[in-house]
Amino acid sequence: MNYLWAFMILTGIIYGAFHGTLPQITTAALDSAKEAVTLCITMMGVMSFWVGLMRIAEKAGIIEGLSRRMRPVLHFLFPDLPQEHPANEYIATNMIANVFGLGWAATPAGLKAMEALQERNLELCGQKGTSRKRGPYIATDEMCTFLIVNISSLQLIPVNIIAYRSQYGSVNPAAVVGPGLIATICSTAAAIIFCKLKKRC
Repeated sequence: MNYLWAFMILTGIIYGAFHGTLPQITTAALDSAKEAVTLCITMMGVMSFWVGLMRIAEKAGIIEGLSRRMRPVLHFLFPDLPQEHPANEYIATNMIANVFGLGWAATPAGLKAMEALQERNLELCGQKGTSRKRGPYIATDEMCTFLIVNISSLQLIPVNIIAYRSQYGSVNPAAVVGPGLIATICSTAAAIIFCKLKKRC
């Protein structure tokens, strides 16, 4: 990615130099830098608010309660994962954060979930041995399912998009909630169907 970005920047500068538009490029770069800082400050405030609410919910036991209520869903998605395995809590936390559009807050739980799933993978490799479909460097069905469901990301409140729209002067920043909900329901349903079909193969 670094090489790709460097190539695009250099191409733009060289193109501007040959066409006499370097002053415009400089102005655009400075304006974009200022806009990026402003956007970061806005997003920091929004994310701090929602991540703080998530932390309060965690301390109050709400996340734990929601995780217990999600056990039937988790068992449906990950039937081979024991119900008391630590990965379940991390997966539930990640899914709850994603539902509220808190992608940044969901990332740490997602990484912890993958670590826990890899530990289980290594345990199974030690118990049952390795094969063409199982090994320490082969992603398990649970890992693949979690990754796909995480990417499809059902969202009730797309906080990030609402913040972006608000920053750029949208008259009604929350207008994307309905279309976003429909789109993520479709993407999540497609992801689950795909995972179930691939598991049967």
